[in-house]
Amino acid sequence: MDLDLRKVRYFVAVAEELHFGRAAERLHIAQPVLSRQIRALEKDLDAPLFERDSHGVTLTAAGRQFFDDARRLLASADATRRRVHRAARGPRRLVVGFRAGVVVTHTLRAFKAAHPGVDVQALRVEWDDQERLILDGTVDLAYVRRPIDERGLRLLPLFSEARVAMLPADHRLAGKQELAVSDLEGEAWLRYSDPGPDDVPIRAIEEKFERVAAGTGITLVPTSIAEQYSRPDITYVPVPDAEPDRVFLAWEAGRRSPLIAAFVQMAQEEG
Repeated sequence: MDLDLRKVRYFVAVAEELHFGRAAERLHIAQPVLSRQIRALEKDLDAPLFERDSHGVTLTAAGRQFFDDARRLLASADATRRRVHRAARGPRRLVVGFRAGVVVTHTLRAFKAAHPGVDVQALRVEWDDQERLILDGTVDLAYVRRPIDERGLRLLPLFSEARVAMLPADHRLAGKQELAVSDLEGEAWLRYSDPGPDDVPIRAIEEKFERVAAGTGITLVPTSIAEQYSRPDITYVPVPDAEPDRVFLAWEAGRRSPLIAAFVQMAQEEG
């Protein structure tokens, strides 16, 4: 049985909305058409994907599993389409992702000098999209930080960075030469992941700056952030016993690209 990607896209829309009417509006199709396509997909898979009752729509166990797989399947299909279009346009191109604080300029310049016919570009990625942008082909490879969902990726450890506490300039510990993790017990911590139900999630380092400066909380950041970003209302204090931040180079495990292989080798040699 061959999966119809159009039906898979319809399924993902319903799974994300958990409402056939809203999903139909999003897909710009009639709701009865969407319902028929989902029933056809369930028949193709020989499994019920949704529970439908007076309270609404929920995913079955099979639906939750397929939702997980379907997003990766669509990302892979989109990545294939993007690479084909890129190849058809002519000049070879390499897009390198990087997290805030990671400086890629030297490696990109060296790579372009060694491969003058390649269009080399850099694109910043965030903690919540670094894997997706690699898997869907938006970037060919990326400098990433943990936490990392390693499924479908190959990772090359590059280097580690010490971490520093990012504090409001008027914080009680702001004038210290260095701190221990134990000194920070009882502080309100800002984190990128797992915000509470009423919290606005933090995506970018600039959003952390705003919250730290406002006194909402504190956080640990790599030393490269402290070196690149300076503000009068924020101070950084070294925390030598904090777990180091590790930087990896990541690319899709199934790709066989000479350009990616050449870049990985160069990045590894430059350490």
